[in-house]
Amino acid sequence: MSDTTIAGPIGIFDSGYGGLTVFKEIHKQLPQYDYIYLGDNARVPYGTRSFETVYEFTKECVFKLFDLGCNLVILACNTASAKALRSIQQNDLPLGKKVLGVIRPTSEIVDQFTKSNKVGILATQGTVNSESYVIEINKFHPQIDVFQHACPFWVPLVENNELQSEGAHYFVQQDIEELLALSPNIDTILLACTHYPLLLPIIEKYVPEGINIISQGKLVADSLVDYLKRHPEVEAQCSKGSKLQFFTTDDANDFNEKAEIFFGKRIASETIKV
Repeated sequence: MSDTTIAGPIGIFDSGYGGLTVFKEIHKQLPQYDYIYLGDNARVPYGTRSFETVYEFTKECVFKLFDLGCNLVILACNTASAKALRSIQQNDLPLGKKVLGVIRPTSEIVDQFTKSNKVGILATQGTVNSESYVIEINKFHPQIDVFQHACPFWVPLVENNELQSEGAHYFVQQDIEELLALSPNIDTILLACTHYPLLLPIIEKYVPEGINIISQGKLVADSLVDYLKRHPEVEAQCSKGSKLQFFTTDDANDFNEKAEIFFGKRIASETIKV
């Protein structure tokens, strides 16, 4: 375990590639820091796995990032944030280490987007089953009604780079229609999976005009900027050398090829065991 008195990179964890859409926005706003990204591609998807399995996998990856020198780790994965974050924060954190997720930053400000107080959530089955968004949004904004719908085919479509396929159009249209059927007054849809922004051009085609579509990347980045300002003791533990490192638990060449789609630029990763 690394010494928390030594400043280290900010760790970004995801079950695969999706967290790169969040990392991209974080790096855009905070380019001066060092970062280590870890994708657990060998064990993706997390969305269909049990709470216990997601917790164990997430904990292993978070502690690997701690071992690599990170004092602050962002779970840039909704499923990990929903199923593992609280347990890790309450039971496992070594002194001086911090782990943050993506659900709270989004839930805190969702009221700024809705006028009808009817919000739709599109997410993995695991995130939907956890009820995490319902709980968090109702904690901050009890007046908001939350309607959830699971999209089990969206992550595989993105991971297999089938972004413009007939299947992508079919499943996106079907899932959006099923979500909107839950309430005629939904005026805001939150994409509660970091893979989903890659499907945005298709999503926009099937979401009726006048409904807000929220992606998480910028919201999480804004929240991290604010967090570091409010916690100078944590900010002081984050090293600043503008260095980026990428690790995957699967094949590095395959990761590099697909990661460019999510991160927007070419990267060079290494395979790592957790």
